[in-house]
Amino acid sequence: MAETRRALDSAEVLTLKHLALVGALDGERKLSCATLAERLDASTQTASRRLQRLEEEGFIVRDVVSDGQWITISDDGRRRLRTEYETYRRIFEADEELSLSGTVTSGMGEGRHYITLSGYMRQFREKLGYEPFPGTLNVDLTEESIRARTRLDTLDPVVIDGWESEDRTYGPAYCFPATLTVENDPYAETHVITPERTHHGDDHLELIAPEKLRDVLPVEDGTEVTIRVTEQ
Repeated sequence: MAETRRALDSAEVLTLKHLALVGALDGERKLSCATLAERLDASTQTASRRLQRLEEEGFIVRDVVSDGQWITISDDGRRRLRTEYETYRRIFEADEELSLSGTVTSGMGEGRHYITLSGYMRQFREKLGYEPFPGTLNVDLTEESIRARTRLDTLDPVVIDGWESEDRTYGPAYCFPATLTVENDPYAETHVITPERTHHGDDHLELIAPEKLRDVLPVEDGTEVTIRVTEQ
């Protein structure tokens, strides 16, 4: 399963923002460390070090040449900037709800195994107030919702802590209270769950609930649904 990368500190996010402002979000842009240092009001060495860290973490792609470097902000860098944007949007627009749309799809069966593990199940009961059905409802998001999904990073989740068994370590997961709506019929007691380690990309969401949602709601593969995520 994919590992999450190290979080950027505020100085690195600022550097990424300045790279976007000179056009690196739209394609390759040539930039010297001295020019970047001037924009950042920092030393050339500091600018060079930040670029190296951004490259190592996969937020930029760069090609160093004799008189500078060609820099492109990667898809991960774009997502990080969008998260920053959504944070400010939340501050100034005071949105209390995130609405995401998509279609139900079959998962890979991972959810059933991990949800039933005792280290997770105990925390679900304590922190969510219910014992989830052993499985998840999988939703493929629309293009618009894939972009909006970054707002999840600005919300405060219910943290399901990682834990260790005798033979392996299990990572944490983050749960967000949500209402699932199908054909104008809302089902309120659900949570979006985002494991720290997952095979799924940003175009996919998993939901847990105390019941098997495919049994209590008119959903099957291809059914269009709306997920409204709120602050806990």
